[in-house]
Amino acid sequence: MTAAIINALICLLFTAVNDFVFKLFASGARSSRGGFVAVVGIFWFLALVGLPKNPDSSLAMTLVWGAVSGFFSFTGNILLIEAMSRQSAGLCSTIYRLNMVFVVIGAYFLLDENISLPQAVGIGLALVAILAFLPDGKDANASSVGFYLALLAAILRAGMGLSYRYAFLQGADKNGIVLINSLFWIGGGLLYAWKREKGLGLKDRRVLDYGVLSGVLVAGIVFFMAGALNSGAASIVLPIAQMSFLGTFVLSAIFLSEPCTFRKLGALASGVLAVIMLALGAAP
Repeated sequence: MTAAIINALICLLFTAVNDFVFKLFASGARSSRGGFVAVVGIFWFLALVGLPKNPDSSLAMTLVWGAVSGFFSFTGNILLIEAMSRQSAGLCSTIYRLNMVFVVIGAYFLLDENISLPQAVGIGLALVAILAFLPDGKDANASSVGFYLALLAAILRAGMGLSYRYAFLQGADKNGIVLINSLFWIGGGLLYAWKREKGLGLKDRRVLDYGVLSGVLVAGIVFFMAGALNSGAASIVLPIAQMSFLGTFVLSAIFLSEPCTFRKLGALASGVLAVIMLALGAAP
């Protein structure tokens, strides 16, 4: 279990830094978001293409649910980047990582899973955290779009998680699913750049530099998460990795001078407690 926790903590670190890189890219001069995501997807694909496939898995389920989860993964992350161009990294990362709430609710309605008392408490705490981040006062008009984009991104990320759960119950290959997801980042990024941004922007060094850096981080996230799940229980490993929003918040406060108010700290504390309660409710 020690190896699992170490791998999960490294995954947490990589995820926190990757969310921070998203913010750095989104907050600079307008560069192609689609081109950036496509570059990340290329590195992700290269990191995973050699992983072994389960010969007993269902190819049809892998292809279908790899595509469904890939759509959710790509759209969720592109909206997260767009949200970070309008809102603080700490807020966006916290809301995005609270997607566990929507996974639990979705599993209850769609997969006939029960909601335990700790999970119900966790859902309530997560809602408190999200409501505490609601823009108000003079900043409401300027930042509300970013807030709602981050919330929509979290819902889409939950859709990816629910797709994973159903796919694995139907015998889909885990490595194949994640590999197909990377193809959606590549193809989706190219399409987004072509349709919305009128170009990949590959001559823009920011697209390549940040894309390569994020691609390496994503490869690390996948590698260490796989190592953690291989060594320990998902009910312990996944909540640790979800705590990455704390690291992103600290990085943003230090290097981007994002304000650290009592309201934000309260929202963070509520978010942490929500993840803990959701983990306790999921534990066997």
